[in-house]
Amino acid sequence: MQNVLLAKYGEIALRGKNRHLIENALLKTIEKNLATIGEYSVSKEQGRVLIECKKGEFDYDRAIPLVVNILGITAVCKAIKLENSDIENIKNMAVYHMKKNCQDKPYSFKVETKRSDKKYPMDSREISYEVGGYVLDSLDNLTVDVHNPDVVLMVEIRNYVYIYSKLIKGFGGLPVGTSGKATVLLSGGIDSPVASFMMAKRGVSIEAIYFNSPPYTSDRAKQKVIDLAEQLSKYVGNIKLYIVPFTKTQLEIYNSVPQEKMTIFLKRAMFMLAEKVALKSGSNALVTGDSIGQVASQTMQAIEAVNSAVKTLPVFRPLCSMDKQEIIDIARKIGTFDISIRPYEDCCTIFVAKHPETKPKRSIIEKMEKNIENLDKLIDDAIENMEILEF
Repeated sequence: MQNVLLAKYGEIALRGKNRHLIENALLKTIEKNLATIGEYSVSKEQGRVLIECKKGEFDYDRAIPLVVNILGITAVCKAIKLENSDIENIKNMAVYHMKKNCQDKPYSFKVETKRSDKKYPMDSREISYEVGGYVLDSLDNLTVDVHNPDVVLMVEIRNYVYIYSKLIKGFGGLPVGTSGKATVLLSGGIDSPVASFMMAKRGVSIEAIYFNSPPYTSDRAKQKVIDLAEQLSKYVGNIKLYIVPFTKTQLEIYNSVPQEKMTIFLKRAMFMLAEKVALKSGSNALVTGDSIGQVASQTMQAIEAVNSAVKTLPVFRPLCSMDKQEIIDIARKIGTFDISIRPYEDCCTIFVAKHPETKPKRSIIEKMEKNIENLDKLIDDAIENMEILEF
């Protein structure tokens, strides 16, 4: 008997010829994370990832958080690994497991068996019947409930036999880095960190760009974004944060365009700058936290007027159909919400119009933009002086 950790994955198993590449990427990420706490063996086990401790006892408390938050993992479970697959040994170890994990109060339970090894002399139903009956006879605090049990005792017969009962859910998705790279326009708000996470969940590696406007925004606003990037790195892996000095560009726009259209021009300048940074770093797309209709600059007409500033890369808006509460719920789960609601604004109020235009016309915006002097040079200067942090 050996204490191990089993990690499960979902849609990766549905991949075709490139499935092994995605699985290998997942294994490498697990190995990298666990290397920080000890010596662990990570291997594929017929649709599962098997994690074994090479020395001493398995430190579940430290290992589980390093594995369950990896994108691509749907769940992890503490398991017993048996090399002896004899049914009597399985029954005895099932009782051992239930005594250890379900002894403090009455529980209802059922047994489910998954038998990948089709050469095993008993089928799944027969194994569940034998193990369930033996456990029920051995422990007084258990009753059977096949419909809504307190505990589902799992028996998996693969290359080895695994017994477990508790699943710790992960986020699923695909391993980061298996679907290209994108640059996120990261503000200090609630939405853009969630958009970063949602793209990473689809296997996209993330870089982020933040537009800093001192003295109109404080160092605490900048620090909030740094903290958001650091928190995101727990899920998206290595992340590079570009901090761009944007004050001169904002002031030039502020002095050159009508106030009600200013937000559109500011966002267009941000998109132009972000695209240049993204192309230099090899990104395949830009990402924003826009949700359609949430604010004036996120109407369909405003999005069209802003998008035309991007000449080469696609712009993804993974939150476009989500309402605010849905976004907040995800932000809470990934630990960015409490950082985002710190009272340090990422954009000074002097740059926000009191009555912003909600239905700008793209053709008019593009024509008026020509009146902003030296816009390209201001953008290039900002890029030249940007700060780069890595997490």
